Amino acid sequence: MALHKIKDFDPDYIKHFNEGEIKGLDVYSGQEKIGSVNDLLVDDNGKFRYFIISTGGWLVGKKVMLPIGRARVDYHGKRVYADNLTKSQAEALPEFSDDLKIDYDREEQVRSVYRTAQPNLQQTATAGAAPMLALEDEYAEIEGTVRAATPVPKPQPRETYQHEQEPDLYAMNEQNHPSFKLYEERLISSKTRMKTGEAVISKRVETETATASVPIEKERVTIEHMPGNAQTAVAPGEATFTEGEVSRVEVYEEVPEFHKEAFVREEVRVNKVVDKETATAQETIRREEVDVDTQGNPVVKKQ
Repeated sequence: MALHKIKDFDPDYIKHFNEGEIKGLDVYSGQEKIGSVNDLLVDDNGKFRYFIISTGGWLVGKKVMLPIGRARVDYHGKRVYADNLTKSQAEALPEFSDDLKIDYDREEQVRSVYRTAQPNLQQTATAGAAPMLALEDEYAEIEGTVRAATPVPKPQPRETYQHEQEPDLYAMNEQNHPSFKLYEERLISSKTRMKTGEAVISKRVETETATASVPIEKERVTIEHMPGNAQTAVAPGEATFTEGEVSRVEVYEEVPEFHKEAFVREEVRVNKVVDKETATAQETIRREEVDVDTQGNPVVKKQ
């Protein structure tokens, strides 16, 4: 299962910590300040797995992974205690970097360092409270300190490994972690306005050859020769042979005239209309629930 920085998993993670920023809190081992919280890693289900610790108090510039089960958060003192982390362990831990790929092999390197020493339960308990012990485990009293007598866990197969198989490293209890949040995903719908294109409306001139016709009239003069009556003579003196006699006839014709004129053929109006539709998305969302395992006949009251 992949691991994610808490802000990448949930950008609004601060509201799950009572509006308090957990990154930047000082980290102590016993009474010694060893560094500060650089980040947190969660899995795909939003479960806390590691603190990223900047060990500036011991090893300047080195960041290491601290399993959540090996930490104790003091919300009032604004501190995180890593009572079981030693300087030699910090030196042995692989260095964490932002571009580092956290896979099974990298986690095994980290786990192998912490497996070498079981937690001191009396140290990790909150002030004035008894250590949380599982009744089915065997314990031994060594120099006045209660310690678990169970052997160091062996690495689990890669294919079947689950973080829950090592509660010593990843379990969160009421003493060391007074409260924790259950994450739930929800599908948020929103919309943004974006430009998908533009329409450019312009005019251009098309040319074509037009033909127009108009009927016209033209006058012409016709001369018709009519034969005379050769059998009948004119009266004496009637025939005068003279020159210069003129007959005038005015002749007219119509001349065609052509010209162009412009007129409004049609009017184009440009506007925009809004088409409405409903966009639907379907996603699988996840939710964390609390499982309570009990043994015997304890009284469990849910509030």
